[in-house]
Amino acid sequence: MGRSGKVRSPGKAHPRQRRNTKKSRQPKRSVSPLAFLGAVLGWLLLRILRLGWSIGLRTALFMALVTGAAAWYYYSELPPVSELVDVRTSGSVTLLDRHGSVFAWRGKQFGGLVTAASVAPVLKNSVIATEDRRFYRHFGVSPRGIASAVWINLREGRGPFTGHGGSTITQQVAKLMCLGVPYDSDRWENEETYEAECRRGSMWRKLKEVPFAIAMELKYTKDEILTVYLNRSYLGAGTYGFEAASQRYFGKSAANVDAAEAAMLAGLLTAPTRYAPTNNLQRAQARASTVLNLLAREGHISSLDAAAAKAAPAELSAAAEARAGGYFADWIMGRGPSFLTRSTTEDVIIRTTFDPQLQTAAEEGLQEVLDAKLMVGSKAQAAVVVMSADGAVRAMVGGRRFKGVAGAFNRAIMAKRQTGSAFKPFVYATALELGYRVDDSVLDAPLTIDSPRAPAWSPKNYTGDFVGETTLTEALAQSLNTPAVRISEAVGRNQVRRVAETFGIESDLAVGPALALGTSESTLLEMTGAYAGILNGGTSVRPYGLIELRLVHEDSPLMGKAGGFGERAISQTAARQLVYMMFQAVEHGTGQRARIPGREVAGKTGTTQAARDAWFLGFTADYVAGVWMGYDDNTPLRGVTGGGLPAEIWHEVMLRVHEGIPVHALPMTVPDEAPPRARVPDLVDEPRKSVIEGVISAIFGERRR
Repeated sequence: MGRSGKVRSPGKAHPRQRRNTKKSRQPKRSVSPLAFLGAVLGWLLLRILRLGWSIGLRTALFMALVTGAAAWYYYSELPPVSELVDVRTSGSVTLLDRHGSVFAWRGKQFGGLVTAASVAPVLKNSVIATEDRRFYRHFGVSPRGIASAVWINLREGRGPFTGHGGSTITQQVAKLMCLGVPYDSDRWENEETYEAECRRGSMWRKLKEVPFAIAMELKYTKDEILTVYLNRSYLGAGTYGFEAASQRYFGKSAANVDAAEAAMLAGLLTAPTRYAPTNNLQRAQARASTVLNLLAREGHISSLDAAAAKAAPAELSAAAEARAGGYFADWIMGRGPSFLTRSTTEDVIIRTTFDPQLQTAAEEGLQEVLDAKLMVGSKAQAAVVVMSADGAVRAMVGGRRFKGVAGAFNRAIMAKRQTGSAFKPFVYATALELGYRVDDSVLDAPLTIDSPRAPAWSPKNYTGDFVGETTLTEALAQSLNTPAVRISEAVGRNQVRRVAETFGIESDLAVGPALALGTSESTLLEMTGAYAGILNGGTSVRPYGLIELRLVHEDSPLMGKAGGFGERAISQTAARQLVYMMFQAVEHGTGQRARIPGREVAGKTGTTQAARDAWFLGFTADYVAGVWMGYDDNTPLRGVTGGGLPAEIWHEVMLRVHEGIPVHALPMTVPDEAPPRARVPDLVDEPRKSVIEGVISAIFGERRR
């Protein structure tokens, strides 16, 4: 019974009691630490994401504003497209041969303006397929391309921006423009340093490229951007732009290239020097094959067309393949004024005397003999010069590696060496000019010359023997030494020097009696020019190769012929007799290996002391040629004389030079059968010597007046 007196029903509990009962049945549940930690982390992550989104959004907005401002600045500074296609600070030199065809290039070549519309469509498509296949679909920058390039670079162990750049064509144009920074000679050592700095890759430079590329996309059309790229890209061998490269490698305009040629040109963009076909044609063709695959993949050409282009890969033009005249071109570049050649800021065209056919003859003739006769590994060098009788140089080989790079040491013009017996014709020329005849006699016997300022000197012949009485012709033909000295002393050394100098030997000539034996130094070009004077009848020549120099698009030349005939050195009568004597030197004397069957040849051998230098110089009625052999360090040649390998080289060169040329007789006077008129006086015959010197002084003094 309750406090109210009511009796509780059995089976019913008090409500509070029921609640207490329920709580006792369901105890209180505790929170898991992991769940709590997860809740906290989730809350933190949510806050971080919200904060990051807020910061990222603000940063992106800020970067967009900065990029937009930079792009607007660059946009306002960008010049018209016409000012961007050719910004070279130095010019180029194009050298034409005697027929008017290009044979060599120097400087930075720019072939002329081309546009995206004017080049062959297959060339335009090759460039796009190779460098930026989404060129017409992006807005100057390709994030996908950059990310892919970074991934490839990191995967290959390089820095993120070293190697693959992922740049669009627009970004590459930005690099070519150096982000609008012009070349400054005070800031950069040269243009090469400037260009290297412009191409340098870094994160900061990549970031700067973005607004610049966007500015170009806003300022120019896609085809205008591509036009700048087609004209400013370096494509190897000194060429800038696809027109220059197409002319350089294929001898045709960029508007006329076929698929194989277009692929080779586009392939140069990756590594111009490495893939230049003039450096390695097979490597260039392999790269072109890859470009053809890209063209087919992008649908620009069919698979059948790609296969056909691979089966007939691009070949170099005849001029590019020959790469002839490197030494000759260097010589020409050194002959003209530097502001129009080596340091020109203009595009210059030089017409020359160069003959590519004769150059090939000189190269092949030299190579054939050296390959057959020199020991493997020999470092002996050789040089060849071929010219006409008026001094016009037709071919020049300055060393065994005649297809080497420009600027190589040119032994034909730079190496001053003793001439040996090749100098003797000028001794005999002096005597003939003074009235001696080819069949006059001279003594070959032991000789000693005393000098108050030097020890007694006794010249000897190469064989060590003496032949006694002989003719002037036989003395020259057999290259006897004591007769040459006797004649030189009889006519006077000063007169011999005067004749030699008039013939064009400008080097310092010896003052002692050894002058007659070629102890003075000269160059091969100088000696060949002197021999040309003998061939042409006794008139000196100044060897020349430049005929005309003018600027591109100008008709009037700035320079004319730089050389040719000079003053008379000896009379035509004396010259014709000397030619006969030199003809006998080849027919029966020391120069027999130079003989050309069916054609008259005149020449002279030369071997210096200890055989450090070996020469053969000679001529036919049509051409003069000189050959020199020796070591650059003056090491003596072993078993080589002027009548040996040099004469053989001369023979092989001139045999090729005269292919297809009709036979002409040498301009010489053959002596009659009359007995010898006189004998060259011995050195003890002072009265005769005094008379001769008086006559010489009178003749040369009158001539100089």
